[in-house]
Amino acid sequence: MKINVAIVSVSDRSSKGERADLSRPAIEKCLFDIASLSVYECIPDEKSIIERTLIDICDNKKAQLVLTTGGTGLAPRDVTPEATLNISDRLVPGLSEEMRRQSMEFTNKAMLSRAVSVIRNNVLIINLPGSPKAVVECLEIIKPVLHHAAELLQGEVSDCARE
Repeated sequence: MKINVAIVSVSDRSSKGERADLSRPAIEKCLFDIASLSVYECIPDEKSIIERTLIDICDNKKAQLVLTTGGTGLAPRDVTPEATLNISDRLVPGLSEEMRRQSMEFTNKAMLSRAVSVIRNNVLIINLPGSPKAVVECLEIIKPVLHHAAELLQGEVSDCARE
Protein backbone atom coordinates (compact mmCIF):
# COMPACT_ATOMS: atom_id res chain seq x y z
CA MET A 1 0.00 0.00 0.00
CA LYS A 2 1.26 3.48 -0.85
CA ILE A 3 1.98 6.18 1.70
CA ASN A 4 -0.28 9.26 1.59
CA VAL A 5 2.16 12.13 1.26
CA ALA A 6 1.64 15.86 1.54
CA ILE A 7 4.10 18.29 -0.01
CA VAL A 8 4.46 21.75 1.48
CA SER A 9 6.71 23.94 -0.62
CA VAL A 10 7.94 26.92 1.36
CA SER A 11 8.99 29.66 -1.04
CA ASP A 12 8.16 33.34 -1.20
CA ARG A 13 8.70 33.50 -4.96
CA SER A 14 6.88 30.28 -5.85
CA SER A 15 3.93 31.15 -3.61
CA LYS A 16 3.58 34.46 -5.52
CA GLY A 17 3.78 32.70 -8.90
CA GLU A 18 7.13 34.33 -9.73
CA ARG A 19 8.91 30.99 -10.04
CA ALA A 20 7.70 27.46 -10.72
CA ASP A 21 7.94 25.02 -7.83
CA LEU A 22 10.15 22.30 -9.27
CA SER A 23 10.42 20.36 -6.03
CA ARG A 24 6.90 18.92 -6.29
CA PRO A 25 7.47 17.08 -9.58
CA ALA A 26 10.89 15.93 -8.33
CA ILE A 27 9.31 14.41 -5.21
CA GLU A 28 6.47 12.81 -7.15
CA LYS A 29 8.92 11.24 -9.61
CA CYS A 30 11.24 10.00 -6.86
CA LEU A 31 8.49 8.49 -4.68
CA PHE A 32 6.02 7.33 -7.37
CA ASP A 33 6.46 3.69 -6.40
CA ILE A 34 5.85 4.10 -2.65
CA ALA A 35 3.70 7.19 -2.23
CA SER A 36 0.71 9.03 -3.63
CA LEU A 37 0.15 12.74 -3.30
CA SER A 38 -2.80 13.64 -1.10
CA VAL A 39 -2.09 17.34 -0.43
CA TYR A 40 0.03 20.03 -2.06
CA GLU A 41 0.52 23.53 -0.69
CA CYS A 42 2.88 26.25 -1.85
CA ILE A 43 3.23 28.87 0.87
CA PRO A 44 5.48 31.83 1.71
CA ASP A 45 8.35 31.76 4.21
CA GLU A 46 6.18 32.88 7.12
CA LYS A 47 6.46 30.94 10.36
CA SER A 48 2.79 31.30 11.32
CA ILE A 49 1.61 30.15 7.87
CA ILE A 50 3.97 27.17 7.92
CA GLU A 51 2.74 26.22 11.40
CA ARG A 52 -0.95 26.52 10.46
CA THR A 53 -0.44 24.50 7.29
CA LEU A 54 1.42 21.68 9.06
CA ILE A 55 -1.13 21.57 11.89
CA ASP A 56 -4.03 21.38 9.44
CA ILE A 57 -2.47 18.56 7.43
CA CYS A 58 -1.42 16.52 10.47
CA ASP A 59 -4.46 17.07 12.65
CA ASN A 60 -6.97 16.46 9.89
CA LYS A 61 -5.18 13.25 8.82
CA LYS A 62 -4.75 14.32 5.25
CA ALA A 63 -1.40 12.50 5.05
CA GLN A 64 0.85 9.98 6.75
CA LEU A 65 3.99 11.80 5.64
CA VAL A 66 4.55 15.53 5.15
CA LEU A 67 7.55 16.66 3.13
CA THR A 68 8.44 20.33 3.34
CA THR A 69 10.82 21.87 0.84
CA GLY A 70 12.77 25.06 1.34
CA GLY A 71 13.45 27.41 4.20
CA THR A 72 16.08 25.24 5.89
CA GLY A 73 19.16 27.39 5.33
CA LEU A 74 20.74 30.30 7.16
CA ALA A 75 18.94 33.21 5.50
CA PRO A 76 16.83 35.36 7.85
CA ARG A 77 13.57 34.20 6.20
CA ASP A 78 14.50 30.50 6.44
CA VAL A 79 12.16 29.54 9.30
CA THR A 80 10.83 26.12 8.28
CA PRO A 81 12.73 24.22 11.02
CA GLU A 82 11.50 26.58 13.75
CA ALA A 83 7.90 26.32 12.56
CA THR A 84 8.20 22.54 12.35
CA LEU A 85 9.65 22.25 15.85
CA ASN A 86 6.95 24.55 17.26
CA ILE A 87 4.17 22.17 16.22
CA SER A 88 5.93 18.86 16.88
CA ASP A 89 5.14 16.16 19.43
CA ARG A 90 8.41 14.22 19.08
CA LEU A 91 11.73 14.48 17.27
CA VAL A 92 13.11 11.97 14.75
CA PRO A 93 16.69 13.27 14.48
CA GLY A 94 18.19 10.27 12.67
CA LEU A 95 16.52 11.07 9.36
CA SER A 96 17.83 14.63 9.12
CA GLU A 97 21.23 13.66 10.50
CA GLU A 98 21.63 10.95 7.88
CA MET A 99 20.50 13.26 5.06
CA ARG A 100 23.09 15.84 6.13
CA ARG A 101 25.81 13.21 6.55
CA GLN A 102 25.34 11.57 3.16
CA SER A 103 24.69 14.91 1.40
CA MET A 104 28.22 15.94 2.33
CA GLU A 105 29.32 13.58 -0.47
CA PHE A 106 27.60 15.93 -2.93
CA THR A 107 28.36 19.33 -1.38
CA ASN A 108 30.03 20.64 1.75
CA LYS A 109 27.18 23.16 2.01
CA ALA A 110 25.04 20.31 3.39
CA MET A 111 26.48 21.08 6.82
CA LEU A 112 24.59 24.39 6.73
CA SER A 113 21.21 22.65 6.59
CA ARG A 114 19.03 23.16 9.66
CA ALA A 115 16.38 20.68 8.50
CA VAL A 116 14.52 18.69 11.15
CA SER A 117 12.31 15.61 11.18
CA VAL A 118 9.47 15.32 13.66
CA ILE A 119 6.19 13.62 14.46
CA ARG A 120 2.89 15.38 15.01
CA ASN A 121 -0.25 13.41 15.69
CA ASN A 122 1.36 10.22 14.30
CA VAL A 123 2.31 11.98 11.06
CA LEU A 124 5.98 12.14 10.07
CA ILE A 125 7.18 15.58 8.94
CA ILE A 126 10.53 15.86 7.17
CA ASN A 127 12.16 19.13 6.13
CA LEU A 128 13.92 18.89 2.77
CA PRO A 129 16.07 21.47 0.95
CA GLY A 130 14.53 23.76 -1.65
CA SER A 131 16.66 22.63 -4.59
CA PRO A 132 14.96 19.90 -6.65
CA LYS A 133 18.31 18.14 -7.12
CA ALA A 134 19.00 18.18 -3.37
CA VAL A 135 15.43 17.06 -2.65
CA VAL A 136 15.93 13.93 -4.75
CA GLU A 137 19.36 13.24 -3.24
CA CYS A 138 17.91 13.47 0.27
CA LEU A 139 14.85 11.38 -0.54
CA GLU A 140 17.00 8.63 -2.02
CA ILE A 141 18.85 8.49 1.31
CA ILE A 142 15.74 8.06 3.47
CA LYS A 143 13.38 6.36 1.00
CA PRO A 144 14.23 2.82 2.21
CA VAL A 145 12.76 3.53 5.67
CA LEU A 146 9.76 5.73 4.83
CA HIS A 147 7.21 2.94 4.40
CA HIS A 148 8.28 1.28 7.65
CA ALA A 149 8.12 4.62 9.49
CA ALA A 150 4.58 5.24 8.23
CA GLU A 151 3.52 1.74 9.29
CA LEU A 152 4.99 2.23 12.76
CA LEU A 153 3.19 5.53 13.22
CA GLN A 154 -0.11 3.99 12.16
CA GLY A 155 0.34 1.10 14.62
CA GLU A 156 0.64 -1.45 11.83
CA VAL A 157 3.91 -3.03 13.03
CA SER A 158 4.11 -5.10 16.20
CA ASP A 159 7.76 -6.13 16.03
CA CYS A 160 10.56 -4.44 14.13
CA ALA A 161 13.55 -5.82 15.98
CA ARG A 162 16.38 -7.14 13.92
CA GLU A 163 16.99 -10.87 14.24
